[in-house]
Amino acid sequence: MVGWFGAILPALPGPPISYVGLLLLFFCKGVDVGVVELIVAGVFVATVTLLDYIMPMWLAKITGGTNKGIVGAGIGMFVGLFFIPLGLVIGPFLGALVGELLAGTQLNKALGVSFMSFVSFMLTTGIKFIYVSVLLYMIFSKTIHFFI
Repeated sequence: MVGWFGAILPALPGPPISYVGLLLLFFCKGVDVGVVELIVAGVFVATVTLLDYIMPMWLAKITGGTNKGIVGAGIGMFVGLFFIPLGLVIGPFLGALVGELLAGTQLNKALGVSFMSFVSFMLTTGIKFIYVSVLLYMIFSKTIHFFI
């Protein structure tokens, strides 16, 4: 369950936390978690985590964003944590906008970069949420017989 929160909150690494849950089940007696499942899930957790860090910078760069815009988006995301849930969506957008404007970018271009920061946040959050949901399904399906 912590993985779901981590999929949305940038301060918690949701996919790795969920993967650790699956990994712990591997060592439990009476739970059938295969090595292939662990390897596949591990490759996916590494890919999802890498995308989470690379995609925002990549989308900002391809839209002509500056380093100040990227830093602004990060600051906006951090400040947005204090205004959950709306702050998590608006924070990166406003942070990127302020950063781009401070870098001297024209308003239209700054809005475009800020919008891509928002899109990136939504995409990576969605990807993380789906991945964590799949892992939680795997964990629950492998342990449900203990609760019935």
